[in-house]
Amino acid sequence: MPVIIVIDDEQRQRNILETILEDEGYEVHTAHSAEKGLELIKTFAPDIVLTDLKMGGISGLQLLAALPDGSVKPAVIIMTAYGTISSAVEAMKKGAFDYLTKPLEKDAIVMTVQKAAERMQLIRENITLRNALYEKFSMDGIIGSSRRMQEIMDVVKKVAPTSVTVLIFGESGTGKELIARAVHYNSLRKTGPFTAINCAAIPDNLIESELFGYEPGAFTGATHRKIGLFEASNKGTLFLDEIGDLPLLTQTKLLRVLQDKEVRRIGGHDSIKIDVRILAATNKDLEKEVSRSKFREDLFYRLKVVTVELPSLKERKEDIPPLVDFFISKYNQEFGKRVKGASEGALKALNDYYWPGNIRQLESVVERAVLMCDSESISLADIRGELKMPGSSSPFDIEIPDEGINFEEMEKMLIKKAMAKTNNVAARAARLLGMSYKTFWYRLEKFGLNDGSQIGENNPDLRT
Repeated sequence: MPVIIVIDDEQRQRNILETILEDEGYEVHTAHSAEKGLELIKTFAPDIVLTDLKMGGISGLQLLAALPDGSVKPAVIIMTAYGTISSAVEAMKKGAFDYLTKPLEKDAIVMTVQKAAERMQLIRENITLRNALYEKFSMDGIIGSSRRMQEIMDVVKKVAPTSVTVLIFGESGTGKELIARAVHYNSLRKTGPFTAINCAAIPDNLIESELFGYEPGAFTGATHRKIGLFEASNKGTLFLDEIGDLPLLTQTKLLRVLQDKEVRRIGGHDSIKIDVRILAATNKDLEKEVSRSKFREDLFYRLKVVTVELPSLKERKEDIPPLVDFFISKYNQEFGKRVKGASEGALKALNDYYWPGNIRQLESVVERAVLMCDSESISLADIRGELKMPGSSSPFDIEIPDEGINFEEMEKMLIKKAMAKTNNVAARAARLLGMSYKTFWYRLEKFGLNDGSQIGENNPDLRT
């Protein structure tokens, strides 16, 4: 129920307003002076204040300036006689919500107060949402007790309050955007916008208009002005995901923006000053891309002021149990379920799996398991099909010798065999290994298998 303070030195006026507003369902408190009204404001933290403009002692205009500082100030409605409307307009310029002229009309009172109440509700909802984002992307909101993740969070804590660019490396599904949001929501820019764009998902001929905007007539079909993401992110953060896929020409323009801190819309003549923090992420080896002239060296060093390299899920398996608990809780709430956890067998299977899709894949598996689970805990049967582990004939039942194995060599061997089985068609090989195409290509590059001399027809190891 919205709380309203009515301040007027005429008792009859206070009584009328109190009756009208209480009939509309508001909680109303009244004061005969601005001084008393300020005391009530501090006590009740109202949503709306209706105050007369001219009273003995402090005026309504002075009361507006004397409102206590806080996260949300009440909407102030000034009540004034016709002869002092100019003063009421001045009050609105100083932050008042609206004004009512005396003699007051009931319909005008109800409508103006309703608009003020709706505005205050929207403001409070936005604050609640923003606080939820702060909590979600706080340092405590990122799950990871492993040594690698703790080291990463230490870096995030140090760089977040600054404005330096951060380059985040990691396979698909490892949480690169989550880290970027954590940097933003723990920075001085947290009240500003956070804008994310996947550079790989936008065609080359559209990426510049998305980033820089355009003027009417800039090209065929440009019938109106479009504000680019740099302008839209002013005073905030722009997250460039998969920046390794950015076209070279756009890389050149991006470098200029980073150096000059201004953008020019396509077809425009004026440069626009911007204040935007850049965070970028990729699953590519940018140093190798630089050596191949596929990524600008000067842009690479401009971006990598601070680097964060996220481990794959198989490199931080001690984080799997708390991640499972988190996803179970999340989807219990979404599906109205009461799953309490996962059985020992299920947790062992989750821990033993190699997770080509990383955390994103783990979340998908747990989501489905919670949805389909008919008992208090997720069993091995609830996840077996998702992990492609059919009974005892599982291809993952591999004995590890006492002297250990070279995991990277085994991974490299599997990739070679998959490429051989598919006549070197990477997309099909990726599907055989249960990987996304980008993750598979990242591994090809990691092991140096994307060179034609290694995976072409002349390579006897890869012939079908």
